[in-house]
Amino acid sequence: MKKIAVIGEILVEIMADQTGEGFREPLALTGPFPSGAPAIFIDQVAKLGQPCGIVSSVGRDDFGRINLDRLRTDGVDISAVAIDPTRPTGSAFVRYHDSGARDFIFNIEHAACGQIAMTAEADQLFQSADHLHIMGSSLSSERFIEINLKAAEAIKTKGGTVSFDPNLRKEMLNRPGMREAMQRIVSQTDLFLPSGEELTLLTNADNDRDALTELFGMGISAVVHKQGAQGATYHNAARSVTATAFTVDEVDPTGAGDCFGGAFTTHWLRGTDPEIALRLATAAGALAVGKRGPMEGTSDAATIEAFIKHQEEAA
Repeated sequence: MKKIAVIGEILVEIMADQTGEGFREPLALTGPFPSGAPAIFIDQVAKLGQPCGIVSSVGRDDFGRINLDRLRTDGVDISAVAIDPTRPTGSAFVRYHDSGARDFIFNIEHAACGQIAMTAEADQLFQSADHLHIMGSSLSSERFIEINLKAAEAIKTKGGTVSFDPNLRKEMLNRPGMREAMQRIVSQTDLFLPSGEELTLLTNADNDRDALTELFGMGISAVVHKQGAQGATYHNAARSVTATAFTVDEVDPTGAGDCFGGAFTTHWLRGTDPEIALRLATAAGALAVGKRGPMEGTSDAATIEAFIKHQEEAA
């Protein structure tokens, strides 16, 4: 089977037990939970039995250990995760508002994961990989953009493929050189996984149809447009397929999109019919929101199939 590689932050998430705003007074917290969008994505890939690995960096501390233990146990190749002897593992403190909005306090830029580099171990992982998944959360600096582009070019040169989940805000594209960098990444992309308005964000189009035409003209072969509670739609040049979202009780939405992406990318590489792949990915995302903790909701194939069967019987 094809091996998937990803580059990006590994961190822990520590969550407030009560809803409210901010962290301006003492309050009860639960955690640390293994986290980081690329780490959640690649853990979901591993849970489905797909060969995979991550390039990152953690501190020589317990926060790093719980992440590496989880990823290793679930089957992720962590040989390209550096252990930084001087910086701590990244962290995110999270508090939910009653509305579902969230407050975050991040330590990423000055943590170990802010120092990810193209090491010999990373180069070896890319040499063994057939597919690179690029995440917008890991494009926070020119250096990280260049690392992702270098990896994409290496994998494409040997006949591999690239997927891209932009996770971009409009204001990010106003940073000097960011739009041009995103265009370079899109030019390497085979599978594009935008959410909401991101479908048009990196094109000159002002509607979805024209955006798809432009994206296919850039060389992208498949687009999965994620639309939250409205489900997701797969597009290629010949067909479009939509999957409705499952109705579930939401406990913690963090990581749901990463689980969706991990499941869909895995099945896309396996040649699974897009309608089936969308259904499985949507189920993976729905299962993710039912567990507290961003990586706690990653699911294996049997769990996903059982969930779908239960949903169909209850309908």
